[in-house]
Amino acid sequence: MFIDSHCHLEMESFDKDREEVIKRCIQEGLVYILTVGTEVRYFKKVIEILNKHPSIYGAIGIHPHNGKDYNNSLAEKIRPYLNHKKIVAYGEIGLDFFKNYSPRDSQIKAFTGQLELAKKAGLPIIVHSRNAKEETLKILNEMYSNIIGGVIHCFSYDLDMAKKVLDMGFYISIPGTITYSNTQKLIDVVRYTPTDRLLAETDAPFLTPSPYRGKRNEPWFVKLTIEKIATIQHKKLEELALNLCDNFSRLFLKKHEGR
Repeated sequence: MFIDSHCHLEMESFDKDREEVIKRCIQEGLVYILTVGTEVRYFKKVIEILNKHPSIYGAIGIHPHNGKDYNNSLAEKIRPYLNHKKIVAYGEIGLDFFKNYSPRDSQIKAFTGQLELAKKAGLPIIVHSRNAKEETLKILNEMYSNIIGGVIHCFSYDLDMAKKVLDMGFYISIPGTITYSNTQKLIDVVRYTPTDRLLAETDAPFLTPSPYRGKRNEPWFVKLTIEKIATIQHKKLEELALNLCDNFSRLFLKKHEGR
């Protein structure tokens, strides 16, 4: 019983063999997958995938790389998608001051604006944050701390950041990078974080875990990440996988079940 709490099955990387990829996921024991649409051009494809596959849920939001495109008109286009019964989160949204594909002020405006949308929709958020620790903490603390909650996706910060977002009520999601060498900082985070506040993800088609680095990532590769987490936390794989499944359900499926 495995879960990939964050991937991008709607992206072009999967256009040629999406159904085969999903079939492999089922064969490998994945019970839930969350696919995350990061641009308006992907939203319809996300909905198509959700409608076709019972075990796949979705999230939509404007990625910080595209923050410069966010405005009131775009917000109005987003709203109808949030009513879909299998859209269980808003995201991924946040700040990326590493790539800076959008100006920082545009990213901040898009982040805060979308936090308001998420609150009105009653959805947990999926936060992308890179090289923007203090800015992310400030905005979350002011706007979303301990309200509806969410997850810090693809966590890449230090133990100090982990402690602060955990205190704010957020989950921490561990990507396949935990399987790479020189990841002591992330290992420390996994060792510290309570099991009931952890998630695991692939971010497929990106961040392929070892030993498949260099190939396209697929959601079922999340098993490698979960195996590594289990080793760090000194837990049996089956026990941890069940814990992560419970966490996923608690965070994302409460609203779905209430619809």
